[in-house]
Amino acid sequence: MGKVLSNIFNSEKEKDLNIIIDFEKAKPSGEHETKVYDEVANYLKSTQTLLANVSSFKGCDALIKASISNTSPEAEEQCWRALLPSVDILKTFFDFSEDLAQVIPKLLNTLFSGDQNQNLSTQQALAKQLADILDFVLRFDDSKMQNPAIQNDFSYYRRSLNKGSRKNEARIKDDMANRMSLFFAYPTPMLKVVTETTSSLCKTGSIQKLDVINGFSLLANVCLEMIQNQHFGNQETVLFCLRAMTGAIVIVDHLDELGAFHKNSKIHIKNAIGALNSQNQKEPRGKTESMLNALRYSTLTLNKPETHQIYKQMLNV
Repeated sequence: MGKVLSNIFNSEKEKDLNIIIDFEKAKPSGEHETKVYDEVANYLKSTQTLLANVSSFKGCDALIKASISNTSPEAEEQCWRALLPSVDILKTFFDFSEDLAQVIPKLLNTLFSGDQNQNLSTQQALAKQLADILDFVLRFDDSKMQNPAIQNDFSYYRRSLNKGSRKNEARIKDDMANRMSLFFAYPTPMLKVVTETTSSLCKTGSIQKLDVINGFSLLANVCLEMIQNQHFGNQETVLFCLRAMTGAIVIVDHLDELGAFHKNSKIHIKNAIGALNSQNQKEPRGKTESMLNALRYSTLTLNKPETHQIYKQMLNV
C-alpha cells in the first residue's frame, strides 16, 4: 500500500512548468489574438450582471403557493404578473448559455491547437478569458443549486402556458420554454453546456480530443503551480485560479475515457485536491467548498471502483 501511494504522490513531482498567466492584467497582443479576444469579450461582458442576478434571485414562491391553494382568477393573475419579470431574468441565463456554445470553440481552437505551452504563454489574454468562463460557470451553478426558486418559478410558468389565455400573453413560447425547462432541470446547467460543447467540438474533428484533454490538463496544472508558488497576493485572484483549475479538472474527467483521477492522468490531481482542502480551511465562509463539491458530484469517474481510495478519502466521499 505504501509503495502504491508513493508512486501516486511521486508521479506529481515533475519539473516546474515555468508558465505564469497574468490573471490580473493580461492584455491581447497581435492581430489574431486581439480579434479572437474582442469577439469573446463581446459575449462575456454580461457575466457579472448574470452572477449578481442569479445570486439575488428571489422567486415568487409565496404567490405560487397562494395561487395553488386559492385557485381564484385574481390569485392566478397576480402570480402570473409577478412571474413575467422573473422569467425574463431566467431567459437571460438561458440566452447566455447558448452564447457559451459559440464562445468555447473560438478559445479552444486557438489555445489548444499546436504548441499548447507556447499558446498559454503568449496568448495570455485568451487564457484569462477561458479561465473567466470556468470561474463564471462554477459560481453561477453554485448559486443556482442553492436557489430552488429558479426551477420552481419556471416550472409554474410552464404549467401556466397550458392555459389558452396565457399563451397569447407569453413572451416565451412552448418550444423555447421546453428547452429552458431542460436547462434549469439540470443541477449544474452552465457546466453541462461547457462539457457538451467541448465534447461536440472534438467529435466534429475541428480539434483533436487529445489536444483538448492535454490543454485543459495543462491549464489545471499551471493554475495549481501558481497557487502553490503563492504567485497571487490578492485572495480573490487565488479563488479565481482555484475555480479555473477545478473547472478544467471536471472537463478533463468528462472527456478522458479514464477520467481525471487515473494513475496516468496528466493532471496533478492529488496536489490539486490538497490545494483546495488547504484553502478551504482558510475560508470561514466556505468559498472553496463549492469547488470540492464540483469534484465530488460533477465528475464522472471519482466513484468508479478503479479510482484509488486516496482521492475519495481526500474528498470525503
